[in-house]
Amino acid sequence: MSILVGPISGALVAGGVYYGFSNLISSRTDQHRRDLAYLTQRLSETPTLVQGPPRAASLIKHNDLASYAKAKWNQEIETLAAGFRHWDRRAVDWARNALYGPATPAAEAGKKA
Repeated sequence: MSILVGPISGALVAGGVYYGFSNLISSRTDQHRRDLAYLTQRLSETPTLVQGPPRAASLIKHNDLASYAKAKWNQEIETLAAGFRHWDRRAVDWARNALYGPATPAAEAGKKA
């Protein structure tokens, strides 16, 4: 019988401590919930009685991030396209030189005009 008394008494004490803390946390949570509801009502319904902080939406500064991101994206795409055009021109020139030989200065002057 003495083998069972120790674990049972320990479980009983642990259960009592758990119940006490659980009840304390629950009652304090309910009290905080009631206090917050009351303060919310006072701040929202009677703004002249209690001067609350400004609303969060009024504190947000609208910077035009979307248009900045679009402009930056377009600039990067334009740079990439210009790079591809340059590589394409170099590939065409290399192929022309490989097939027909180096261009003469007279042919280059006629091509630019």
